[in-house]
Amino acid sequence: MLPVLLSIPHGGTQVPEEVRDRICITPRDLFDDSDPCTVDIYDLGSEVRHVVTCDIARAFVDVNRAPDDRPPQNPDGVVKTATCFSRPIYLPDRELDGAITGRLLTRYHAAYHDRLRAAAADPDIALALDCHSMLPAAPPISSDPGRPRPLFCLSNRDGATAPNDVLTQLAAGISRAFDISVAQIGLNDPFKGGYVTQRHGGGRLPWIQVEMSRALYLAGTWFDADRLRVDPARLAELRERFRAALRSLSF
Repeated sequence: MLPVLLSIPHGGTQVPEEVRDRICITPRDLFDDSDPCTVDIYDLGSEVRHVVTCDIARAFVDVNRAPDDRPPQNPDGVVKTATCFSRPIYLPDRELDGAITGRLLTRYHAAYHDRLRAAAADPDIALALDCHSMLPAAPPISSDPGRPRPLFCLSNRDGATAPNDVLTQLAAGISRAFDISVAQIGLNDPFKGGYVTQRHGGGRLPWIQVEMSRALYLAGTWFDADRLRVDPARLAELRERFRAALRSLSF
């Protein structure tokens, strides 16, 4: 068993019962705003010490945002008013109020971080990875819309959440396992690490955020855009390559 904790915060697709009568988001917009198939790709089950996932879609509760990062200051905060493509999530005049937001944060956001904290206390864990997917180009809501992105981005907040040698070792392992150049792996660019790594990193346990481009599976013959279905064989291949990358590391 690998001494690894895997956090997969954005793979959920469920709608919280607290907001089911308020939403207008379409299935396609919900899919586009999530990290599609990340559980299929990253969840190695009993092969690692711990896997922590969130069933709720990030459009409703984003566990990789700070609990005070909210609309209207940030429409893409811990709860959202619109997707990253500016699609509305809630019906007019049915947006979240303070009471519902509080319930969502307690039931889903706080609970997720409690589970991460409990898992990270395992003394046999040597590395924690917060696992995501990213669009091949930055979305309209970002500070650099349209900017092309690498095939992977690995982040440690410029050394704050994990030693740089651990980051470069993981980059080398991904390069070999996925048969790509190290130049196709961004280090702290375009992401430096979100709330999960900021909150839980910086102590004994190294935390690294992993972003995989969706161009590796939401493209070409792998992806049926009409049915929002990805070739299971491609997902299995990516999972095997991710497994190989972790097995190449020195713990």
